Amino acid sequence: MDINQALSHAEFFNREYMMTHLPYEREMEFYQAIKMGNLNEAMRLYKPVGTEGFGKLSEDKLRNLKYHLIITIAFITRYCIEGGMEMEAAYNLSDVNIQRIDMCKTAEEINAIHLEFVRDYANRMKNITKKALFSRPVIISLDYIYNNLHSKIMLKDIADKCGLSAPYISKLFHSEVGVTIVQYITQKRIEAAESLLKYSEYSCLEISDYLCFSSESHFIHVFKKYTKITPKEYRDKFFRTRWGDKA
Repeated sequence: MDINQALSHAEFFNREYMMTHLPYEREMEFYQAIKMGNLNEAMRLYKPVGTEGFGKLSEDKLRNLKYHLIITIAFITRYCIEGGMEMEAAYNLSDVNIQRIDMCKTAEEINAIHLEFVRDYANRMKNITKKALFSRPVIISLDYIYNNLHSKIMLKDIADKCGLSAPYISKLFHSEVGVTIVQYITQKRIEAAESLLKYSEYSCLEISDYLCFSSESHFIHVFKKYTKITPKEYRDKFFRTRWGDKA
């Protein structure tokens, strides 16, 4: 059956059985609510996948739900990027959620993940929208830092990326973000280290090297300064406390 035949068949079937898709306006309002960090509105518009209004993408019921949820994540991700979420962070979050969906064995698991990531994205966007809107050079700087946490980041490289002088971008960044570029880089590296300690088996030395700390001892010192505990204590407390273990 070619695409035109398939389309004609689908239109006939949907008319015959009075099957319709979700209203476009309602769907866009849902994504917009998440983008704005409005959790209450997002939950008012929330509808579990597979209920009335969702099209049929597969004969396999479970696969049909997975397809719909992956499409939902794709839309939410792009809306959140438009709303100010770091692009790479948004795509990484999308990848993690899609991998979770892929492992689901039941409709209940799929809808639990759906509800969880709607709340997660909305809360993340709420925190982002609280911050002042950043200028284009600062956004470029934030993205550059995020993408290069595993490399040595020089102020000159950031300035060159923005097409500005080092002193100017340094002053602009501090005035808009509230911390210096060096402080921000350190914060992001500690956040990355927390994630690696939680979800990987890399040693403290390997994490230190990967995130470009000058030595393992320096990494431990900085990590404890930010989190109040050592990397070992952090791993002992949080290792593998992820969705699968919670389930």
